[in-house]
Amino acid sequence: MAASAWCASSPLKTTSPACPDQKENSVKRNVLIIGAGGVAHVVAHKCAQHNLLLGDIHIASRTFAKCQAIIDSIRVRRSLQAPGRLQAHALDALDIEATKRLIRETRSQIVINVGTSFINSSVLAACIETGAAYLDTAIHEDPDKVCETPPWYANHEWKRRDHCRKAGVTAVLGVGFDPGVVNAYARYGVDRHFDRVDSIDIIDINDGRHGRYFATNFDAEINFREFVSTVWSWEQSRWKASAMFEHRRDWDMPVTGRSATYLTGHDEIHSLSQNLGVPDIRFWMGFSNHYINVFTVLKNLGLLSISPVRTARGQQVVPLELVKAVLPDPASLAPDYSGKTCIGVLLKGGRDGQSHELLIYNVCDHQQCFAEVGSQAISYTAGVPAVAAALLIADGTWDAGRMVNVEELDPAPFIALLGRLGLATRMRDAAGDRPVDLRGSSLQPAAASSV
Repeated sequence: MAASAWCASSPLKTTSPACPDQKENSVKRNVLIIGAGGVAHVVAHKCAQHNLLLGDIHIASRTFAKCQAIIDSIRVRRSLQAPGRLQAHALDALDIEATKRLIRETRSQIVINVGTSFINSSVLAACIETGAAYLDTAIHEDPDKVCETPPWYANHEWKRRDHCRKAGVTAVLGVGFDPGVVNAYARYGVDRHFDRVDSIDIIDINDGRHGRYFATNFDAEINFREFVSTVWSWEQSRWKASAMFEHRRDWDMPVTGRSATYLTGHDEIHSLSQNLGVPDIRFWMGFSNHYINVFTVLKNLGLLSISPVRTARGQQVVPLELVKAVLPDPASLAPDYSGKTCIGVLLKGGRDGQSHELLIYNVCDHQQCFAEVGSQAISYTAGVPAVAAALLIADGTWDAGRMVNVEELDPAPFIALLGRLGLATRMRDAAGDRPVDLRGSSLQPAAASSV
C-alpha cells in the first residue's frame, strides 16, 4: 500500500514520516523488543506489520541467535508493512546500563518487555532514565520469592510511580491478554453496562492440543511458580488465601463449551481490586486432569522447588530450572497446535434496578495464529495486545506520561484496535451473543480503594 493510502485508511493517528501532514513532535517511534521467546516472536511480527508507524524494530535477548531467527521468520513470511530496519542484539537485560545504552543507540522510544518476569524492574529503570515508554505483559517476580504479599504490584512496579510521573515516562503494566485485555474488558463492562458491579470472574480456557506428553504454553519456570503457593483472590473487598486446585468451577464458555477451571492467583486481580471498587474479583484457569496429575507428581517430588540441591556428583542445581530445561520450548509447540482458546470476563451486578450478567470474551484459533505469524494462540493472545498498546502510545492515544495499569486507560480504542489486529471481542448476556458495541464509549471515573 502506498504511504498516502495507508495514512488515509489507518484507524490510528500517525506522525510517521510516511504521513507528512501530521505533527512530527507528537509521535513515538522505533521499538526495542526485549525477549526472544514465543510472545516476542508474535510481538515482532505484529510490529513489522505496522512499521510505517512504529519505525525501526530491534530485538534483544541474551541469545543473539534467537533474535536473529525471529528476524529471519519476519522476512520469510514477508511481515514487514514497508521496507524498514530490523536488527538483532545480544543483551543481558538485568544490566541496566547496558539496556540504557541499547535504548539510546537504537533511538528506541518504545520498549516492549516480553522477556522473563525477573527482568521487569531493570528494564523499567532503564526506560525511566532514558525517557522511553515501557510496556510489559506480566508482573515482576523476584527469583528468590514465590507469591509475595498482595497486592503484588505494590511490591515492585508501583514503587516507581513517582519516578515515572516526574520523568514524564509512560509505563503500561501487564498489557498482554490476562493481564491486559481482560483489564480493559472489566473497565469497559463497569463503565458501559452496569450501575453496580458485584463480582468479576476472569475465565481462561485453552481447548487446544499440541500432541506432546506434557508441556507448558509459556515459560515453564514462570508457569509453575504461579501454581506452587498461595492462591490469592479478592472477596468481600479483602484478600482471601486458598490452596491451588482447592476450588473448582465448571463454566459453559462460547465455542470451547463446558470446561473445568480452578481458582488461581493471577496478576490482574492485584490491580483491578485497587482500581475498580468491585468487592469480588477472581481468576479461573482451565486445567486438564493430566496437567494436574503431572504437576502434583513434580511438586510432591520437590522438582518445582526454587531452592538449590546438590547431586551425588557434587553439582548444584535448582530443580525448577532443571524441569524447565527438559520440557519442550513453548515456541516449538506452534506447528502442531490445534483447537481454540476462550478468555473472558464475567461481570455480575445490577442495571436499571434489575440483576444483570455480562460475559465479554475473545476466541482465538491456534492454527490460524500459526498460519499468520508462526505462533500458537497462547503466545498470540499475549503478544498482540502489547503491540496494540505500542501503537496507541506511538500515536499519542495512550501516551499517558505516567505509570498505569490497563484499566486506568480508555478501553474503547484498545478493544477496537485489537479487533483490527486479529483479536475480536464479543459479548453475551440475556439479549444474546454479539460483537462488542463500542459506540459512544469513553472512560468514566471508577471507584478505587487505597493500596
